Amino acid sequence: MSAYTRIRHGVAGAVTVLTATIAFTACGSPSSTPGDMAANQQRLAQCDPAKPPASLVEIDGTGSSDAASITTERMQAIESIATRTAVCSGDLRVLAFSSSSAATTVLFDGPLKMDGATDNARLRRVPGAVSDVMAKIRAAYGPAVAALPQNGSDITAQYRLASEWMQQIGDSYRLDLTVFTDGFQNIGVDLRARALSKQEATALADKVNVPKLPGASVVVAGLGRIAEGTPPSAVVEGLVAYYDELCHNTGAAKCSSVTDYAQAGR
Repeated sequence: MSAYTRIRHGVAGAVTVLTATIAFTACGSPSSTPGDMAANQQRLAQCDPAKPPASLVEIDGTGSSDAASITTERMQAIESIATRTAVCSGDLRVLAFSSSSAATTVLFDGPLKMDGATDNARLRRVPGAVSDVMAKIRAAYGPAVAALPQNGSDITAQYRLASEWMQQIGDSYRLDLTVFTDGFQNIGVDLRARALSKQEATALADKVNVPKLPGASVVVAGLGRIAEGTPPSAVVEGLVAYYDELCHNTGAAKCSSVTDYAQAGR
């Protein structure tokens, strides 16, 4: 039996919501370096003040991708997302999930808007603010994942969560959705059994009911990355085709389905 057919996934757990709205001050937080400032000035130039990002990060907390190296990569990517969100004065929500949209634990939820009279004053606060946020997320992650039962994964249900969150925060934001997952869903549709051709994966995705996410940017990252073994490339290609089509059906402005977050180009 190949490695990817032995994948373990988690089922529904209790919902624990930890909502945090942070008032950031310079006191007690790490100060920015010249390198931080230059990089964040470049990020600021790419922000849309009329549509700050509503950054939703959904982490697959099931056992198939439970490896220290994968967790480290995900946390590094989340730090990058948090930094971009803070630079652009957006909102950040980070959660772990397993078998449904109800089986979630929120690790962080709050605005990342820096105080300051000038752009540079606000940018100087970003590294300290992000450091505080990441400390909270890292501390909450292990207990949250441990609380999720480990025998099922419903990845597509997370798109509905994204739609519901956008309805809550309003249309003055742009949704930036990132889902960290190996892609091996087994609730509703089983993507573990065999490699899918692009045509088969597209047809399967077209049968899934997903909400509309107009104007959104959607990244699904980590496809095929599992804790033990490496799935055949044909399996990964089928996963990419499936999640590309799923995103296309939401009406999102940008879709990226990749094995590595860095490939998403954010």
